[in-house]
Amino acid sequence: MQFHHHGYVSGDPRVQPAAGTGVDRPAELPDEVDVLIVGSGPAGMIAAAQLAQFPHIVTRVVERRPGRLEVGQADGIQARSVETFQAFGFAGRITEEAYRITEMCFWAPDPDNPENIVRTSRAPDDATGVSEFPHLIVNQARVLDYFAEAARNAPARLEPDYGYEFVTCEVVDEGQYPVTVTLRRSTGPNEGEQRIVRARYVVGCDGARSRVRESIGRELVGDQANHAWGVMDVLAETDFPDIRTKCAIQSHDGGSILHIPREGNHLFRMYVDLGEVAEVDHGKVRETTQAEVEARANRILHPYTLTVKHVAWRSVYEVGHRLADKFDDVPAELVGTRTPRVFITGDACHTHSAKAGQGMNVSIQDGWNIAWKLGHVLDGRAPESLLDTYSAERQVIAQNLIDFDREWSSMMAAKPEELGEPGALADFYVKTAEFPAGLMTQYQPSLITCAATHQELATGFPVGKRFKSHPVTRVCDANPVHLGHHHRADGRWRIYVFADRPQAGQPSRAWDFAEWIAGSPQSPLAYTPDDADVDAWFDVKVIYQQDYAAVDLASVPRAYLPKVGPYGVVDYEKVYAADTTDDIFDARGIDRDGALVVVRPDHYVAHVLPLESTDELALFFAGIFGAKGHTPDVSTTAKAGGKDDTHFVSARTMS
Repeated sequence: MQFHHHGYVSGDPRVQPAAGTGVDRPAELPDEVDVLIVGSGPAGMIAAAQLAQFPHIVTRVVERRPGRLEVGQADGIQARSVETFQAFGFAGRITEEAYRITEMCFWAPDPDNPENIVRTSRAPDDATGVSEFPHLIVNQARVLDYFAEAARNAPARLEPDYGYEFVTCEVVDEGQYPVTVTLRRSTGPNEGEQRIVRARYVVGCDGARSRVRESIGRELVGDQANHAWGVMDVLAETDFPDIRTKCAIQSHDGGSILHIPREGNHLFRMYVDLGEVAEVDHGKVRETTQAEVEARANRILHPYTLTVKHVAWRSVYEVGHRLADKFDDVPAELVGTRTPRVFITGDACHTHSAKAGQGMNVSIQDGWNIAWKLGHVLDGRAPESLLDTYSAERQVIAQNLIDFDREWSSMMAAKPEELGEPGALADFYVKTAEFPAGLMTQYQPSLITCAATHQELATGFPVGKRFKSHPVTRVCDANPVHLGHHHRADGRWRIYVFADRPQAGQPSRAWDFAEWIAGSPQSPLAYTPDDADVDAWFDVKVIYQQDYAAVDLASVPRAYLPKVGPYGVVDYEKVYAADTTDDIFDARGIDRDGALVVVRPDHYVAHVLPLESTDELALFFAGIFGAKGHTPDVSTTAKAGGKDDTHFVSARTMS
């Protein structure tokens, strides 16, 4: 964590100085806003936390509840989400209070006595090391609390406006605030009173029965529910030996249980199989009593017993897999000709079972994806066409999730003999670990993600996938750190310069690149406002192949040691060296002649390039940033063979 560059900080460094709309933030909901977020669930609160980093954007969150969520239904936190929490500054704290899943036990009928269950195998939760972050269980309400804290401590001082229910909205694509939103007071002395708010953009994070989705004419299409489960968070007395371990339990004829220990010890959750749902059921299965669920659980667990002492929360739900045809208000045939104004996220645009623990996790990524893009557009960094990439990227991910969940939930509901080979469920769990961890997402080429033309230069950073961190040594203080953990959710792009290792007396590509990015008019840094720090929009870091002791900071180009803040102090934390015992160049397949890895504000790799391909880098960022302001003359770069001939260094960086 960095602070003090604007002066001495004696209080909580997580509380950033208020700025823009965060200074004297109006207590009452304004009549006009830039972004109106509907719903304070996972997607809504991460969107709020991200947009709160853009203090000149008027963002408000409306929520029909009178206050914070107290009991959340979702509890599984995949590694990608914890990685995201790191970017928002609370991964360590939430991990301390969560239950950590390290393995999963599989139970099946005893071949010699089928009415009894026996443990058949144990599977490590992350057998291949897909992430350094853990798989956690923690109440959804606590996740929302942490995002709310991040939004409240950010420059915009963003907090939800509770007690407002969304009624409808109308888009008239003209004027400064083209979306007219009708809200209704849902609590308090003015309950039932309606009011109008006009917005530039609306983000619907209001769940499976989304009124925002209805207002833009989108529908959830897909399979009707055909299988029911009773779910309960309970304190109980039991002799089942794996009560504090995640388990998949299959009985001979009583169905199955997905068992998940909860945080804080003692409490656990069980998804209890209630069987197939008849087409003529018409929701009757939802009337299944707690006593019936407990009786079914005891039948599945035999010869073990379960006596429930306290029920913290329970529900009965039916599995259905549905997907909206598009995640914004622009018809497919009008994409590129009309700006999307209303977006839907999370359960508002995709529904599935809870077995794979994906609902909250995918919603979080939906919210982050649209939020940083809205921030870029409204902050004047990027054209409105950037917003077209939200639905294009996230709809594919939602479909992949539904396909995976359909297979996993079907296997969970199947009888052991229907699965074929013994251990088929455990094998599937291990082989597909990367998907439920949230790390299979790979965005296709677009305005913000390039084709993998130079992928061989950094095979461990696949273009379109999230930047997989690795240990390095910070040169200035010899501290071992994780390179990716310093990528905070501040709206900045990252440019990682993996330096070459020239022979004695030979020029360095990393040095030439430093001169280009610091001073060339074709550099992406040219888009940075003159009154902002040189790294306000682009965070450039260098990683050397040498041991940290062999890197002389006095010889490092000034581009990698920028001066920041009102006092012009040097930021020394952008220079790293490979760990000689766990070399990032080897671990991530980085060419020894060096490489550039460009990473989006949401952690996804956007480009991999040779160090000398400054022309390609300039063209890439010109497509994003150039359309909104000054466009560097990339033809000069191309004529110079990828380098700027002047090699001057900007006064802003060097002074």
